[in-house]
Amino acid sequence: MPESPGGRPVQSLQRAFDLLDDLADAGGRATLSELAVASRLPAATIHRLLGTLVELGHVRRETGRRYALGPRLVRLGDAAGRVLGDGVRPVLADLVERTGESANLAGLDGSSAVYLAQVSSPHPMRMFTEVGAHVPLHCTGVGKALLSTVEAELAHRLVERAGMPARTPATIVDLVTLDREIRVGLERGWHVDDGEQEVGVRCVAVAVPEAPTPCAVSVSGPAARLGLDRVEVVGALLRDAARRISDQLTGIPAPERASDRVPEGTGR
Repeated sequence: MPESPGGRPVQSLQRAFDLLDDLADAGGRATLSELAVASRLPAATIHRLLGTLVELGHVRRETGRRYALGPRLVRLGDAAGRVLGDGVRPVLADLVERTGESANLAGLDGSSAVYLAQVSSPHPMRMFTEVGAHVPLHCTGVGKALLSTVEAELAHRLVERAGMPARTPATIVDLVTLDREIRVGLERGWHVDDGEQEVGVRCVAVAVPEAPTPCAVSVSGPAARLGLDRVEVVGALLRDAARRISDQLTGIPAPERASDRVPEGTGR
């Protein structure tokens, strides 16, 4: 919780940021009553905090007592994304050097994954995803890794909100199978998109342990180059990269993290 100069927690500041998180979890907009359920705060308290956030431009008031994330957050998000990208790019570049394939960092953004940074493969035929682009959670390696970091109930809500359209014949289109796939990924330590988002493309991803917000690092490339015989080696490289990124995000290097002993993620 944020603290005042005297060391005492600033409760109103904590609650305001929690409300912004609740709005993001709801897909970017929600009613006052929906926020009351999510935050477990009195409606009067929420209304007061939202009023301040609206004045600051961090929240926008819509019709029907609905509130949405405001335009001022775009500038903050862009700046934070650039700083984050600068910090993790050397780790991604090292992955590209070791694997020969494109490396990415993605974060959870509402009910989808958003790419925060990428270093491309040197191969003429390579996977390229624009930073800032959103992809589904249910059929991507980074999506599965991100879902593994949240409670199963929240994961289900996020996937159900976005839907589970079949992108290829290999796409998982039901929650039971997706849950099983995520559990398998947690047990082995990495998650795989095996042609589920795009035919002929394979992606291996690992959640960043202890990240302040759900993040995942991945390597993706043509399945003909990124064969199943390489997935285990790439998964191990990604686990090491995820720990290095975690050290940067938390600012606390740790020789032995919990993720070295148990799979990443909770609630499954």
